[in-house]
Amino acid sequence: MTQTLFSLNPMAWPVKYNLRKFLAMASLCLCADLATAKTEGLDRVVAVVDEDVVMESELQNQLNQVKEQLQARGQLPPDEVLQDQVLEHLVVKRLQLAMGYRMGIEIGDDEIEKTLTRLHSTNNLTREQFFNKLANDGVSPAAMRQQLHDEIMIQRVQQARVNYRIQITEQEIDNFLNSEEGKFWLSPEYQLGHILVPFSDAGRGDDVAKTQAIAEKLYEQLSLGADFKNLAVAHSGGQNALNGGDLGWRKGIELPEVFSEHLNSMKVGEISKPFKSGAGFHILKIYDRKGAEETVIEQAHVRHILLKPSEILTDEEAYELLLTYREQIMKGEADFEALAKIHSEDIGSMLSGGDLGWSLPGKFVPEFEQMMNQTPVGEISLPFRSQFGWHILKIDDRRDENMTETVVRNRAENLLRSRRFNEELEIWLQELRGQAYVETRLGE
Repeated sequence: MTQTLFSLNPMAWPVKYNLRKFLAMASLCLCADLATAKTEGLDRVVAVVDEDVVMESELQNQLNQVKEQLQARGQLPPDEVLQDQVLEHLVVKRLQLAMGYRMGIEIGDDEIEKTLTRLHSTNNLTREQFFNKLANDGVSPAAMRQQLHDEIMIQRVQQARVNYRIQITEQEIDNFLNSEEGKFWLSPEYQLGHILVPFSDAGRGDDVAKTQAIAEKLYEQLSLGADFKNLAVAHSGGQNALNGGDLGWRKGIELPEVFSEHLNSMKVGEISKPFKSGAGFHILKIYDRKGAEETVIEQAHVRHILLKPSEILTDEEAYELLLTYREQIMKGEADFEALAKIHSEDIGSMLSGGDLGWSLPGKFVPEFEQMMNQTPVGEISLPFRSQFGWHILKIDDRRDENMTETVVRNRAENLLRSRRFNEELEIWLQELRGQAYVETRLGE
């Protein structure tokens, strides 16, 4: 029996494109390379799935691979149970692939090759070593490419169909962000240095003034370039003093409130002035920071006129027409908004004079964004081509907009959506299976 190369334990897999993940997936849904498979006797249909079929040779190939994987774990159910499970996986896979083809999803060879490259690179293998290891598990290069094609196709189908069913309301986002979990999730993370000058007499009498004076002298030395860790070892009364006052990475919400009050206004590399708590006077240094950063983007308020080439309007004619419109606008003979209302073929913006509003990252296709970014305010671009047709655009204004709240809410929505995805996926798969015509012929 061939030795299984990799663990089936999902916790041992890297997040994406791990060879172990795909070999484990192959045990359930790797399509056999039927063109080269050597089978004894005549192949037969073991399941009819709508307009498709599952062949006995494919089922047997899957069973053999699953058995190999499960025997390595010492968990092998009865053959009839395993056979039913594997056949059911093949049926559901067929249904999802059929839907992907109906939806017109196309997976190009370049995408498969890039995925293969990520796979062997992630596992520190050359392409040749990668395929050699697959061969040891009985997986041919052609079969692996087909598996990747099918896996990507199924992922696209699931994302399209399941995400459509998941609706995240603004109230749900608000509730999450206001919850303790949400506050922890939003809280920035700091890598901190800490010096504590403790009270010698519990802060009674002139103890406070004396302790503050010591802390002020340390701060002065730090301001002049003294090493923070050396001073912490020599003078800090904190628990991490012998470690140079290093607190490691800490979530802001996990720190004392008096710390957070000062950290919020500090930058990376900055040292706080001494501040008081019930234990003494503290000095903090931020070595690094992650999360909760402000997101400021440059936005453009843009308009466009779109012409779509057709049987009665060639590419050249569309280009020349837009050049004519541009010249009329620049000479003051016509107004951009008026021409857009009359001539633009973008139904969504033509009635508003071609107004597309303020730009957001990823809102427009790359060709449009590139021209938008290089066109000065008030000017009209030269005609350019995108997948939608020929455009000219005008930049009405530009601004720097703080999008921090928008980015945070989008991240929260994605998190909530991902939590619901698996549950909704199971429901959708059950519905898909229930609506399909499936006839199994295992007993024949």
